[in-house]
Amino acid sequence: MKVQAAWGGGIFLENAKSYVDRVNKMAGGGLKIDLLSVNSVVKTSQMQDAVHRGVLDGAHYVPAYWYSKSPAASLFGTGPCFGWSAQEMLGWIHYGGGMDLFNELMGSLGLNLISFFNSPMPAQPLGWFKEKISKSSQMKGLKYRTVGLAADVMNEMGLSVVQLPGGEIQPAMKSGLIDAAEFNNPTSDSDFGMQDVSKHYHLASFHQSQECFEVTFNKK
Repeated sequence: MKVQAAWGGGIFLENAKSYVDRVNKMAGGGLKIDLLSVNSVVKTSQMQDAVHRGVLDGAHYVPAYWYSKSPAASLFGTGPCFGWSAQEMLGWIHYGGGMDLFNELMGSLGLNLISFFNSPMPAQPLGWFKEKISKSSQMKGLKYRTVGLAADVMNEMGLSVVQLPGGEIQPAMKSGLIDAAEFNNPTSDSDFGMQDVSKHYHLASFHQSQECFEVTFNKK
């Protein structure tokens, strides 16, 4: 089986490798998953459709990456800003009926997929800025990278949201395509080299209080 990850390196790719290694060991030779890094077969934005069509057998990403198909995607990975923790969200998915709603959503979108959710993540930093931000009014008009439900929140606050996959954030910041950006956490952000293009890192945000990985497969 060929499974493509949305990550080119860092702890997110390590998570994908760990998942694949565990599944391969548990299968005892009856199943073999080969993990492909970001953009190996298709672009990140095309991964879900590629799995549906059978171009890929599976994908390792986050639900926010297919938010453009349905805002409901955020309920399963980047939920409402003032809500539960990632652990509570996974509890709802696995034990509170969330998985049934997810499968209903897949059916309404005509996608022949089955997904597994794992690895809860804490609230994310507000992100990297070229100038120090001391009040929200300073953010109006900034070109800001984020994804999922947070994109709508930031648009309402007056920011100009640019949705980019992780690997494109640092070059976009360096070239001036964006003024500010968030990705996920200090470790992953530093792996991208965000500290080389911005010296202002604002923590403790409200835009994304939880997230988890989604590993999706074609049902066949």
